[in-house]
Amino acid sequence: MKAPIFSFLTSVLFLLLSHPPAGAQRPAKRDTFLVDPSKPVLPPPRTNPETRAHIKKEAVAEYREKSKHGEFVVKLFQTSKTMSYRIDVDFEGLPGSDTVHLPDLGNEPRPALQKGDSTTSCLVGFLDNDNKFREVKLIFVTPKGNQFKITTVRHWHVSTHYRLVANQ
Repeated sequence: MKAPIFSFLTSVLFLLLSHPPAGAQRPAKRDTFLVDPSKPVLPPPRTNPETRAHIKKEAVAEYREKSKHGEFVVKLFQTSKTMSYRIDVDFEGLPGSDTVHLPDLGNEPRPALQKGDSTTSCLVGFLDNDNKFREVKLIFVTPKGNQFKITTVRHWHVSTHYRLVANQ
């Protein structure tokens, strides 16, 4: 009879000794900290200046594709505003232009052009901080082949928590 009571008392004693007293503080771990999700502590976001000091005369990006009677050419040029670019399009001698506004990711904007899904089409966009292409506008030749159109595919903005969000 003494053996079961002794083993029970020994296990209770070990259990009590393994936990600190109720008023004692545990040492804080150095690699963890508490952050209030409604008020996270983040450094202020980096932004680009509103205007450029030097504007390049040559195109910063160019896309060319052969068409039935000539070429389909799209070029991007810098403007005086840092986050805006002028789009020049030439489709078989038919000129056109538009502007594209890129989101401010905190570093020099990197506009880019890619081939669209259909023939004689081009996507205007930018490379994000992970070098992923993000489309903004689509330039395409109509099915009849006598004109081209420029349409906005997506609007992008950067939130204060450094996440890139697409608005469709």
